[in-house]
Amino acid sequence: MKDAAALAAKGEPHGSAVVADVQTAGIGRHGHSWHSEDLGGLYLSIVLRIPLDSASMPILTMALGLAVQRAVNDFAQVSTDLRWPNDVMLSDRKLAGILVQAAGDALIAGIGLNVNQETFPLDLAGIATSLRRETGREYSKDELAEHIVAESLRYAALLTEKGRREILRRFEAASTWPRGKAVEVDGHIRGVTAGLDDNGFLLVQTPEKLETVIAGGVRSL
Repeated sequence: MKDAAALAAKGEPHGSAVVADVQTAGIGRHGHSWHSEDLGGLYLSIVLRIPLDSASMPILTMALGLAVQRAVNDFAQVSTDLRWPNDVMLSDRKLAGILVQAAGDALIAGIGLNVNQETFPLDLAGIATSLRRETGREYSKDELAEHIVAESLRYAALLTEKGRREILRRFEAASTWPRGKAVEVDGHIRGVTAGLDDNGFLLVQTPEKLETVIAGGVRSL
């Protein structure tokens, strides 16, 4: 994402992308690391120049999740799920993650996708997967990257043209997580998901009350 931010600072236009096979310092939400040592992964950052207020950043993350889901499903002929707010899942394991950061007058969409990895470190083997691991096929990362960039720009345009409600509607339709799923959030909130509010935050009905989850690690129970 640093390379894309540097390009944005030099005035690179909307839709410019940086693609890598390996990252030496992959990051996820809240500074978490992203395993990216294997050549089988696809790591791309896209410069976005769209009129977006800071309150809509979580909605953009979900819009990009929809974009990655559509691109992967169409390209690899699989059926992925979206875990709120920024994970693409396959067979209940993490396939891709999305992170959005501001960079001056632009936004940088960072996307990490497990494509051709056959194995993962022991601590990730039960929670991460790749397209190749699930289908037994090897994929062209260049072609997949083209699909992801095209869909990302399409969904970013959809957000600016149709507004956040359209993205929220589509996210709820494309994901099994926003409604009726028993979840735990960061080890201290347990309940059943009850939809998304107008800001894109996750609602969780606990035995005591309706909680609004602004951020955090959500896991199924």
